Amino acid sequence: MKTLFSIFSIALLVGSCQVDKQQQKLKVAENYHIYGDTIIVADNAEMSEVTELFKELSPGDTISTKITAKVTEVCKKKGCWMKLDLNQDQDVMVHFKDYGFFVPKDIAGEEVILEGIAFVDLVSVEDQQHYAEDAGKSEQEIAKITQPQSTYTFQASGVLIKKN
Repeated sequence: MKTLFSIFSIALLVGSCQVDKQQQKLKVAENYHIYGDTIIVADNAEMSEVTELFKELSPGDTISTKITAKVTEVCKKKGCWMKLDLNQDQDVMVHFKDYGFFVPKDIAGEEVILEGIAFVDLVSVEDQQHYAEDAGKSEQEIAKITQPQSTYTFQASGVLIKKN
């Protein structure tokens, strides 16, 4: 009898957790446009400060986290990448997991919430030139790119943009 009661209690607990998670997802959907995976935003205590997060990373390090930041630039062709403001001399380049989703091309200046993996990456000349072309840079600006560049990178599994 005790075993049956224990199994029933565990099933009830697991079921109530699923209902709570479903309610959180519905609340997120009411307040945000969702791209990729739904991110549960319980409170800002879960968010990493972008500037501090990347100061702690070295090439080869990765950290799984949620961040919030302002978008400075988006791929003008299809929204397949974006850059975030670091309030320093360097932006954070954001790619989307498995190229599985895109964001709107007109969100520069918007604040976003992302979940995924942060790391430091070495970007080849070819990739930099490709991103510059996607951003609508002139041929002269693209030709000035001649060296690989170490960059802060974030691979997002989900992005939230607040509904107006």
